[in-house]
Amino acid sequence: MTLAVNAKSIVKQFGNIRALNELSFLIKKGEIYGLIGPNGAGKTTTLRIICTLLLPTSGSIRIFGLDPVTQAKEVRKIISYLPEEAGAYPNLSGNEYLEFMAKFNTKNQNELRKSITEAAKISGLKERLRDKAKTYSKGMKRRLLVARALMTRPRLAVLDEPASGLDVLHAYHVREIIKTYVKEHDVTVLLSSHNMLEVDYLCDRVALLDKGKIVVEGKPNELKQKYKSENLEEVFAKVVGYA
Repeated sequence: MTLAVNAKSIVKQFGNIRALNELSFLIKKGEIYGLIGPNGAGKTTTLRIICTLLLPTSGSIRIFGLDPVTQAKEVRKIISYLPEEAGAYPNLSGNEYLEFMAKFNTKNQNELRKSITEAAKISGLKERLRDKAKTYSKGMKRRLLVARALMTRPRLAVLDEPASGLDVLHAYHVREIIKTYVKEHDVTVLLSSHNMLEVDYLCDRVALLDKGKIVVEGKPNELKQKYKSENLEEVFAKVVGYA
C-alpha cells in the first residue's frame, strides 16, 4: 500500500496551548481523506504542518516518503494548498490569474497552456474567465481557486474548507469538481471541513478531531452504522459525549 501521508504522534504547541496532541493518521494514495471537527480542533494546524508552513513541536510526518521539515522544497513540488482564506487578485481576469499561478510551476509553454486549459475546464466558468476576478461572486472565486489548486495535477491536494460559505449550487459544483477530478486523475486529496454533511458526501475515510486528537476514524457509512447515527454530526456528538 502506497501512503500519501504518514503522520505519527504529531504535537504542536503554541505557548501554553497544545493545538495538536499526539496526532497520528495515514492517508492512502488516491483517496479523499477528511479531517473534521469544530473550530479550534486542530484541522488547519495539521494542514499547515503538512504543507511546510508550520513546524511540528514533536512527532514525524512523511508526504509520499518526504519529510516536510527537512525536505520542504521537495514536498512543495508535489502538493498544492488551498487555504480557507485564499483569494484571487481582483484586477486580473480569471484567465490571467490562472496563467500567473501556472508560471510558478513551469516555464515550458506547452505545459503552461495545458495547465491553464485544464484549470478552465475544472472551474466551469467558461466565458466569465475573461472578466476580472473582482466581478465574481464568492462561489465563482472559489471555483477559480479550486481549479488553481488542481490544475497541476499535484500528488496531494490539501483543501481547507473548500466550499465554506457558498450557496447550494456553487457548493455542489465545488464538491463535484473534487470528486470527479480524483476519479479521473492520480490525485490524493486531504480536506478539512466543519461541514460534516459535505465530508460525508466526498470522503472515502474521515477522522473526527477534538482538542487536537483524533477521537474516531473510518469510512463514513461504517461510522454511522457503528454509532447508530443518521449522519457524521450525530456520530461526533456521541463520541465526544454531547449526545
